[in-house]
Amino acid sequence: MKDSKADCEQLAHAVIGAAIEVHRILGPGFLEEVYHRALRHELLLKGIPHNYKYPVAITYKGHKVGEGELDFLVGNSLVVELKAVQALTPIHDAQALSYLKTTKNSLALLINFNVPLLKDGIKRLVL
Repeated sequence: MKDSKADCEQLAHAVIGAAIEVHRILGPGFLEEVYHRALRHELLLKGIPHNYKYPVAITYKGHKVGEGELDFLVGNSLVVELKAVQALTPIHDAQALSYLKTTKNSLALLINFNVPLLKDGIKRLVL
């Protein structure tokens, strides 16, 4: 069962707080995988329910044509995709939106750790 909209917003707030803590300690400049591991550790420390590297089936007209992998599925409702790039681009948005459609969730956080101030690297995407 999917979490309610209010629950999803609370999860988003908690994930943003955890990401800010990771960025406060590590700062920008590391490879994406470092931020994956650090955020996973922070989510565990804070007791935030999540699935890491969550597999999703991609279907076309009812036929499985591939498989994707979410960086994080938080609770049962929040898609979280991490990046460590110079700038987020439309393809990053498209990836997160595709995952929202596939999972039938409505909110994704796209977080780019390669910024001086993390609030400038967080993007909310709503389906």
